[in-house]
Amino acid sequence: MPNIDEAKASAWVRQVAKGYGKVVGDVNYIFVDDETMLDINRRFLGHDYYTDHIGFDYSEGNAVSGDVYISLDTVRTNAALYGATQDEELRRIIIHGLLHLCGLSDKQPEQQAAMRKAEDAALAMNLNNNKT
Repeated sequence: MPNIDEAKASAWVRQVAKGYGKVVGDVNYIFVDDETMLDINRRFLGHDYYTDHIGFDYSEGNAVSGDVYISLDTVRTNAALYGATQDEELRRIIIHGLLHLCGLSDKQPEQQAAMRKAEDAALAMNLNNNKT
């Protein structure tokens, strides 16, 4: 399991959500392995592939709520692939899941660019306020 300072991570997540006019309701981050993630992807989304995260959005109004599953195996693989540390990649995926709950999408190329920019801004905010 990742070594996360829950108080700092929670404050960071709340600060990022606030920037989108949102408040954080009940957001759960669930850390799993690749096989569990593949099973979730198959059962709930009908996809037969590994992924770094899957989010289930239960948000209402301006309160973001949901379950964000994160595959620590894929986070490790992606960190090596992208030349990042595992902690850096994990923080990116944590905030990526939150940004989806805040309403950002990344289906189209222009949305992907906007998502990356939002991730980078949130990561910079986190680094300025200490790591999670």
